[in-house]
Order: sequence, then structure tokens, then C-alpha cells
Amino acid sequence: MSKQVKSIVPAIDIRSEIGELKGVVLHTPGNEVENMTPESTRKALYSDILNLSVALREYSQFKGFLSKVTATYEVRDLLKDVMAIDDNRKALINRIIKREKVSEDLKEILLDMKPAKLVTALLEGVEMPKDNLTRFMSKDRFILEPLHNFFFTRDASVALGNKVLISSMASQVRVRESLIMDTIFTHHPSFNAKTIHPEESRHYCPEFSFEGGDILVAREDVLLIGTGPRTTSRGIDFIIDYFRQRNDRQHIIVQELPHKPESFIHLDMVFTFLDHDKCMVYEPLILHPSRYLTIHIELDNGKVKSIAEKPNIPAVLKELGMDMELMYCGGHRDRVLQEREQWHSGANFFAVGPGKVMGYGRNVHTIEELSNHGFAVVKANDVINSRVDISQYQKYVVTIDGSELSRGGGGCRCMTMPVKRGLLN
Repeated sequence: MSKQVKSIVPAIDIRSEIGELKGVVLHTPGNEVENMTPESTRKALYSDILNLSVALREYSQFKGFLSKVTATYEVRDLLKDVMAIDDNRKALINRIIKREKVSEDLKEILLDMKPAKLVTALLEGVEMPKDNLTRFMSKDRFILEPLHNFFFTRDASVALGNKVLISSMASQVRVRESLIMDTIFTHHPSFNAKTIHPEESRHYCPEFSFEGGDILVAREDVLLIGTGPRTTSRGIDFIIDYFRQRNDRQHIIVQELPHKPESFIHLDMVFTFLDHDKCMVYEPLILHPSRYLTIHIELDNGKVKSIAEKPNIPAVLKELGMDMELMYCGGHRDRVLQEREQWHSGANFFAVGPGKVMGYGRNVHTIEELSNHGFAVVKANDVINSRVDISQYQKYVVTIDGSELSRGGGGCRCMTMPVKRGLLN
């Protein structure tokens, strides 16, 4: 078990986007990133291929800062621990074979592997043996595809309160990510979490999906969900049913997203929380009247009390007692700058505490916007190398280099799966 994993044994507890971060699950990108060719980018859900060595230099800033302020958990380490148990290994392999519809002979190959080698295979893929004519003639390189997207750990599972919703991924190429996260959260001694499975829903069907990048916990009783290319209305109905069964009073704000361009893949690409009363928005979509609906659903005593269209997310939040000061992705002067910086995850910030956030330094106009609103701008490397004492700042944005990572289609929030946060005052 890794040093970071030993540091704490947290109960799952997420009741906001900004509470002091107590633990976060990460996946440092590996060879799966380079097991991709220009021809396979679309299948892998990428627009371009990444250079792993450059991506790792940038990721080291990201993880290095987080390791300074919270407990970090690596998917590879957690999965290796869980795969040391025979029953866990067999169960996960059987689920993968069934869900991914791969050859049954792969099962024996995987079962014969030691835990460390098995984890590598599950993350980085298994090359197809050219042992018969069909495989020899196949243009596929892998019999088990690499998980090119898994360093975006946000998507495959969602912590809500003290439970974990296992995501129903929109693309087959990412299904294994949710199976792995389910296995980790169910069986790893650091969590032993209660997991909620979408397959149990009455809404489950081929058009059913939801991913973590679309789900933001505004407050314990207020949830924001984007619906677009990765999260469908049926997936949201599953989440509505989850809260109805709990008989809690709950507000769900649904924001419709465009299916193109691909930078609008999730809600957190156009809206994120920064502080108790501050948020980052991509103004052209979030604030301007458009054909993309904002819907407020109120649940009470196990029933849908009301469902109504609203002007925009900030307007609904204000009705619910959360009057937000808005900061603009790309600044608020130039639409072209807004579009360029949104494309490179300029709205995708991750909070390690109230008013304490991380983002890509390349989005200079967005960072300037935060600076103009009182956020100290600090480079991650200066914190890592102890040139800056981050505890001296009440409000800050830590910047990481993101020229390569951003080409994967996500930002700092995308690369995190928080498992525990402190309660807000």
C-alpha cells in the first residue's frame, strides 16, 4: 500500500465543491496515453495525441501541490491492493469480460497475472496475439483496449454525502473505469464505501448515462447536473430517484449543454465553484439567453414537488440563498478570448478549500480575472519547492502548466475524484 494511502482512512463525505479537501483519488497518466495513434484518437475520445513525458512534467506539478495540502490516493496503488485478493480479482475480470464483450480466452490470460502485472494490463491494455488468421488480419492492436482517459478520475464515480454513485459511462471505451472504481470503493480497506449502481434503476436502458464531470455539489441540498453528450435525461432521472428514496428535500438544477464543440463535454467545462459566494462561468453559455435550458427540480418527501425552467444557474442559486459573484472564463471583454480559454479548460477549476483553487496557468485572461477579484496567483512549483508558504494566503489560485494536459480535453477538476471534504461553516 502506498505511503499516501496509509496516511488516512477516510469515510466518504462530500457535501460541497469547496469544503477543505481531506482526500482525493488521482491517476497519474501512464503508457495508456501513448498507446494511442492519430488513427485511434476519435475512438479514444481525443482530438490529438499527447506526449507522455511532457504530460508527466505538468502532472507532477498538479499532484505535487495536492500532496502538500491533502492526502492523495493513486488508482494504480489502490487497485493493486484490491487485486491481491483472489475473489476480487476474479469478480472484476468476469465483469470486464462480460461488459466489454471481449474474447473469453482473455480471461485466463488475466487470471494468470500477478496483481502488479494485472493492474498494468487493466490500465494500459493487452496487445492482441496474432495467433490465428482473424487476429493476424485484424487492424486492431489491442484485445483489451487501454484506458486513455482514466487520468480524468472525476468521471467514473461520484461521491455524494457518504455514498458513491458508480457512473454509467457514455462511451464503451470508458466502461472499465467505472468497474475499477466500483471495485476499489467497495473492497479497499481505506474506503469500504456504500456504492450505488445505475443498473438497478428502472430508467436503465441504452440511452442511459451520467458522468462525474456533469455533477457539482453546490450545497448538501443543492445539486447541479449538466445534460449533454455524456449525461442523459434518463441518467438524471436515476439520480432524482436516488434522492426521492431518501425522502430528503433536494434541489437539482439541470443545465442543458451543446453536443458540439467537444469542449462542452461536461458542465464543469463551463461552470465551477471557487468559494462560498464565487464561481467561474463561461459567459456565452451560462448567462446569455439561448436554446439551452436551465431547469430547477425541487424534491420533497419522496416526490417531485416542482419542475420549472429558469433563466440561468446563478439565478436559481440566488433563489436558494446562494448569491454568487461571477468570474468570467477568458475575462469579460472579448468573446474570442473567452472561446479560446474555454476550449483549454479555462472554466475548469478545482477547489482545495473555500477560495483556494487550482487551474491551468496557460489561460492567462482567466487567471487575470481571478487576480482582479483578490485571488493571489501562485505557481505550483513555488509551493512544491517551498519558495511559497501557501498557508499564508486566505484566497489563491495555484497555477500548473497545462499545454499538454489540456489537449486531453480536461482541467484540474477533471483530474480529481474527491472522497472527503470538511464541512462548511
